[in-house]
Amino acid sequence: MVQLDRAPSSWALEAAASALAEVVGKPAPRFFTSALSRLRMDLAEAVMIGDDIDADVLDPQRLGITGVLVRTGKFLPEALEAADGIPDHVSDSITDVPNLVMQLG
Repeated sequence: MVQLDRAPSSWALEAAASALAEVVGKPAPRFFTSALSRLRMDLAEAVMIGDDIDADVLDPQRLGITGVLVRTGKFLPEALEAADGIPDHVSDSITDVPNLVMQLG
């Protein structure tokens, strides 16, 4: 599991709730499965869109989520070339994503 830093307020919330918080972030599988469970969605119904080939696209794809890589933000062509997988879709702009998602749905 990926360990994230915790804010001091998380300890206060734990004390108030008499429960331990579980801090989970991407690319941990539980990050995706927990979110989709709350939305009552199957993995195959979901689309993950991002500019990080590994954390945003390939890791979710390994769970059965459709992965869309957007060539914006922190996208680096060399990261795509060196990746150990291929995105389901690659988009040049985030503005192209809504149409792509509609085609997938």
